Amino acid sequence: MAQDPEQQDGGQDSAQVDLSHGLDMVSLYDSQAVDSESVADNIRGVLESNGIESVMERTPYAALGFRVLVARADLERSNALIAEALAAGPEAAAEAEAQSENPQ
Repeated sequence: MAQDPEQQDGGQDSAQVDLSHGLDMVSLYDSQAVDSESVADNIRGVLESNGIESVMERTPYAALGFRVLVARADLERSNALIAEALAAGPEAAAEAEAQSENPQ
């Protein structure tokens, strides 16, 4: 292609593109509830703090809901992390926040 001179010269790029379905984005959370934006933000925070990338998507009309998407390969781990956070409850979140504010 004209945009990729290495490919024209027959050279091989050392970085290979991963075309596996493990990178397909799948829905982890999808809600039309009034608090769906704050819940989606909290979910993304849990995922981000554990090194999982995610995307938050909303409809053009916020009242119609929010979704959090993750790579298919991360779906099982993401579900486990969310279940763990829910089981720990808000007290654990407050404790973790307090620890992050006072590094020792």
